[in-house]
Amino acid sequence: MLLLGIDVGTSSIKVSVVDGATQQTIAAAQYPDAERDIISLQSGWAEQSPEQWWGDVKEAIKKVNQSGKYYTKDIGAIGISYQMHGLVLLDKAGNVLRNSIIWCDSRAVPYGEKAFREMGEEYCLGRLLNSPGNFTAAKLAWVKEQEPELFEKIDKMMLPGDFIAQRFTGQITTTPSALSEGIFWDFSENQVSQKLMQQFSFSNDTIPDIQPVFSDHGHLTKEIADELSLKEGIPVTYKAGDQPNNALSLNVFEPGDVAATAGTSGVIYGVSDELTYDLQSRVNGFAHVNHQPDLTRVGILLCINGTGILNRWIRNLSGNVSYAQLNEMAATVRPGSDGLVMLPFGNGAERMLNNKIVDAHLQNIDLNKHTIAHLVRAAQEGIAFAFRYGLDIMRNNGMQPAVIKAGKTNMFLSPVFTEAFVNATHVPVELYDCDGSVGAALGAGIGAGYYRQPAEAFQKRQPLSVVQPTQAALYDELYGAWKVELEQKLNLAPLILQEA
Repeated sequence: MLLLGIDVGTSSIKVSVVDGATQQTIAAAQYPDAERDIISLQSGWAEQSPEQWWGDVKEAIKKVNQSGKYYTKDIGAIGISYQMHGLVLLDKAGNVLRNSIIWCDSRAVPYGEKAFREMGEEYCLGRLLNSPGNFTAAKLAWVKEQEPELFEKIDKMMLPGDFIAQRFTGQITTTPSALSEGIFWDFSENQVSQKLMQQFSFSNDTIPDIQPVFSDHGHLTKEIADELSLKEGIPVTYKAGDQPNNALSLNVFEPGDVAATAGTSGVIYGVSDELTYDLQSRVNGFAHVNHQPDLTRVGILLCINGTGILNRWIRNLSGNVSYAQLNEMAATVRPGSDGLVMLPFGNGAERMLNNKIVDAHLQNIDLNKHTIAHLVRAAQEGIAFAFRYGLDIMRNNGMQPAVIKAGKTNMFLSPVFTEAFVNATHVPVELYDCDGSVGAALGAGIGAGYYRQPAEAFQKRQPLSVVQPTQAALYDELYGAWKVELEQKLNLAPLILQEA
């Protein structure tokens, strides 16, 4: 069986066709070639068009089909990975009502904080595992208050992957994993939180039918099948947020397993068999792809909004040289960037920094010494140090990784970043040839029953390399100086706590 995996990212759509038997990628494509912009109508806002995603998904599939490396009608199942926490709203006719308010949008923080106080910290942390923060439920609360006429037209609210599946099949479903990332899910009751729905005066009718992650989420309509040269009736058998899916793609399913990714945002994601939470809600717990009522599997997620987006910003400043060229430039500079220090937090409120907006900062510039190469290296080291800061929070909450798995993609393509990451965190990294679209394809195989157990989908996938920390003492010193700069900015940074 051939498996089609789709990764709905912030910057582009990636698709892969994987041979289920060999677990190898036959063909892959990305669309568009240039990175999609984030719409920011006000400071702290971040939106994208769901219809743009759908158009890009179709173009990416047409592009990969043009490879001629497989017979398109042999594709037997579809899996979808998607950017987490986004809010998509449809009316009864299936029309999109507004742009999606995406993961890094900060406008809903006051609504989430107010609900956190009024619902009670014990309830939110003990049963939702999180403060509502600026997650999907709080975003919907913002729409309810700020756009009441539009709110009245809502038939279904959904996550981005639910929307893409709906466009494929005409059916609307969601999953406990998706609802938990939106902070709708009560882990104690194993259902949508009625207390949260009452808190925000939401109707249960707006929640789509709830299905397991690995299940039948509908079948490809004839119209879409014909347009994409696929077989009518192909099932969508898997949907997961990008970070649970990244963990799946790296065979991270069991307690103690840890994955990392460094795309537009940066994430460390570990699996726990306990309903654990951070008292300050700086890291978050969501239902992992294999979570069941009788088998607790919670993904503990640290998210740093400002990571790869900083690398992209520097690339734009440097005249749009390739990322490979940026990495080569960074490698010409010694560790520590000759004293140049970069704080990468320029993409909205940072959850791990207690929802403060710190912004990005470049410190200690010497106009006679520092070059663009220093700037590139300082940025990559600053991103790695942000990971160390967040991992220390996770360690204080019981996560003690012996090894971290990551796909050799995005920031992990840079030897400088990878070196800084392993030495700053003191944890070796296993690098794999995989990405979100490959993980989505393998997830589709699990959901379709092609693999009897999840582990079978990864039997033939081995790490490309293992990077060990060899300069931990040096990077400890560099991290200490970086942390001093961060703490000074934290003392001055605003906290988004105004009343909703």
